[in-house]
Amino acid sequence: MIRFTVVTITYNAAQVLQPTLDSVLAQTYPNVEHWIIDGKSADDTVAMAEDYRRQTEQQCSSHVVCIQSEPDRGLYDAMNKGLALATGDYIVFLNAGDAFPSADTLQHVADCVLQGEPLPGVLYGFTDIVDSQRRFLCHRRLQPPAHLSWRSFCRGMLVCHQAFYARADLAKNNPYDLRYRFSADVDWCIRVMHEAQRRHLRLVRVNEVVANYLDGGTTNKNHRASLIERFHVMARHYGLVTTLLMHLWFVVRRR
Repeated sequence: MIRFTVVTITYNAAQVLQPTLDSVLAQTYPNVEHWIIDGKSADDTVAMAEDYRRQTEQQCSSHVVCIQSEPDRGLYDAMNKGLALATGDYIVFLNAGDAFPSADTLQHVADCVLQGEPLPGVLYGFTDIVDSQRRFLCHRRLQPPAHLSWRSFCRGMLVCHQAFYARADLAKNNPYDLRYRFSADVDWCIRVMHEAQRRHLRLVRVNEVVANYLDGGTTNKNHRASLIERFHVMARHYGLVTTLLMHLWFVVRRR
């Protein structure tokens, strides 16, 4: 039975954290490790996490909750800490405010791993956007293709970070690049997929919504800077000419 490590990054996240914790606790899949990596919050975030850990111990003995709270150098530094601490077969980042859409989400992801075959390099699925009341707003505009490769992201980030389950060895071999403030997740996904291809590992789509993404967030609040940084990430991986041509296509597509 494979083990999932769910990593949740928090900093003063008390207002949005509870639905995330509830959705992990509700998972019927029995082999889950949940790391909460906190940036030394000044609000009730850590107290909520400790309550959640006690509740998990009482209700779901097969789930393990671990909490680390200390200063960090930002979101992606905290994610690298999560990578280093994870002990599961697959790692997924579920940010504070985001949630699994159903109690069976991790079970359905696990069902896509075929017995007797090498573990796929990446398991990935669909994403819905929700508001702060957990109400459905829309399906994510970019949809994950049936056949994904590291080159697919030249058309944009087709798989949401929260719907991207990376095999742990690949994830740990490719820590987040702290030179990027807003788009290190795009760069990380590309590098993980590239290594999977080099090792002839499959990328497998889960044909359902596997993440509810809370509308808003750091990238949305810094939209222009994020777009500029994402352009540099794409140019690094796909070349300047290809990136320029794809961005011209983006403009035409939106008209």
